[in-house]
Amino acid sequence: MDLDINIQPSLKRHPMSRKNILLKKRILTAVLQVLLLIGTSGPLWASTLFQDMQDQEATFNLYQGKIIDEESKKSLVFANISLENTNISTVSNAEGDFSLKIPKTIREGNVVVSFLGYHTTKIPLAQLKDNKNIIALRTSVIELTEVSLEVPKNAEALVRETLKRRGENYFDHPTIMTAFYRETIKKRRRNVSLSEAVVNIFKSPYNTDRKDAVELYKSRKSTDYNKLDTLVLKLQGGPFNTLFVDVIKYPQYIFTEESMEEYNFSFENSTRINNRLIYVVNFKQKDFITAPLYQGKLYIDGENKILTSAIFSLNITDKEEAARLFVRKKTR
Repeated sequence: MDLDINIQPSLKRHPMSRKNILLKKRILTAVLQVLLLIGTSGPLWASTLFQDMQDQEATFNLYQGKIIDEESKKSLVFANISLENTNISTVSNAEGDFSLKIPKTIREGNVVVSFLGYHTTKIPLAQLKDNKNIIALRTSVIELTEVSLEVPKNAEALVRETLKRRGENYFDHPTIMTAFYRETIKKRRRNVSLSEAVVNIFKSPYNTDRKDAVELYKSRKSTDYNKLDTLVLKLQGGPFNTLFVDVIKYPQYIFTEESMEEYNFSFENSTRINNRLIYVVNFKQKDFITAPLYQGKLYIDGENKILTSAIFSLNITDKEEAARLFVRKKTR
């Protein structure tokens, strides 16, 4: 691109030496060159990104769909989807949707879909479509007998005993774990920001009060600023905060001696994991409690009183009160 810059100042109105005129002309030329460089960097970056996406499409097959309950047709959140006998896997999101990338070199195999409390389903890879795969899982119901095991009569008492036995049933030595972290910001039902990371978690023993630590191994973030609102907020979040959702290690953030009285606990259909009987305990804050608490399910090994899994979410019926827990800074 050719630039023709012609500066003709009026020497009568603004007395200026020839040296100053040449200096201003050089500065203006440099500024225009920088602007041109900034203007071209965007298309170059977009072109590189588009080329990378094309290379991935040429290497992988993308399978998309939704995981639902066979009877209620409700979405199953965080269901596991994996290719059998490989390390290729993913999980369903908050709407039950999933995306699974499989190299085109793999043409045979079974896709395994599993969710706690449901029968595991295997689907031949050849039967999957590129998109709109609706996979329904059937609830796994275990009929209990009085002969095999005594059924607890009080769900709250079972939860209290499980929390008290954390020093007996969980490891008592430091451990390093590798985990996958995902955080999304949604506008209505569409994601406008996505943060993902592979993290190393340094777990301290459960019989101590030392806090865990997390290290980012690899991360990425994608944000569509065109779809974001103009309101700017500073939220409390990130991989470090997710460490405290460990109900056994940090029960004080969900269940305290005082807050236990504010929940209703009840039993749901039991299930089996690795041939062990697992009780499913529902918990939800009582109707007259106005503060935002949690609701969800606890999966407890009935024989050893071990919490094997927990699925829960914050009650955000009172949005203003719930926002105070996470919003650290906002515009006036």
